[in-house]
Amino acid sequence: MPEPVIALSGVCRDFPTDPPVRALADVDLRVDPGDYLAIVGPSGSGKSTLLNVLGLLDRPTSGSYRLDGVETTTLRDGARTRLRGTRIGFVFQSFHLLSHRTVVENVMLAEVYGPHPRGGRRARAEQALRQVGLEHRIGFVPDRLSGGERQRVAIARALMARPALLLCDEPTGNLDSRNTGAVLDLFDGLRADGLTILVITHEDEVSARAKRRVRITDGVLRETP
Repeated sequence: MPEPVIALSGVCRDFPTDPPVRALADVDLRVDPGDYLAIVGPSGSGKSTLLNVLGLLDRPTSGSYRLDGVETTTLRDGARTRLRGTRIGFVFQSFHLLSHRTVVENVMLAEVYGPHPRGGRRARAEQALRQVGLEHRIGFVPDRLSGGERQRVAIARALMARPALLLCDEPTGNLDSRNTGAVLDLFDGLRADGLTILVITHEDEVSARAKRRVRITDGVLRETP
């Protein structure tokens, strides 16, 4: 069996409020290479906390989190940052593009930090844009793009590091139905190419396209049909 991309075992996340809040409760989750998983749940269910743990932006209070075979809970901050930068691609509801930079420059910015060689950076960015079908928009600035195109630029930026995991937080939350469909079609194609995708969403249309669905309620995860 190949090593899972994500392996959570008994993960809890407690916040020391008064009274204490348990945002994640004994979470077990396995995501194998090539999986396409949607995590759904209402506001306050623990989705954001789980996203932060999965993205190495926060540490669990207890339990084990192995990312691509690496136990992350014992890593120092610098090692966690390097692992996050090389193994996880992030896609957010807001596109986080720089308005004064061209499309290709925005994608190139993904390699400014980290152990990426400067040589060939533009060529790699252009290849990532071809992968999302935006090679004809390379010289445009974000304000000249539709919302769906801007999200595809953000996805191309996330693909620059050739991550093991594409971690998406409400990726269609700012899009109309037509652009939502285009982004979901792109995810289908990336998954067919072998990329592992995890989408956190509250939208039924988005979760229905995933191959697996998990519901989170009060910090507890349950697989759904």
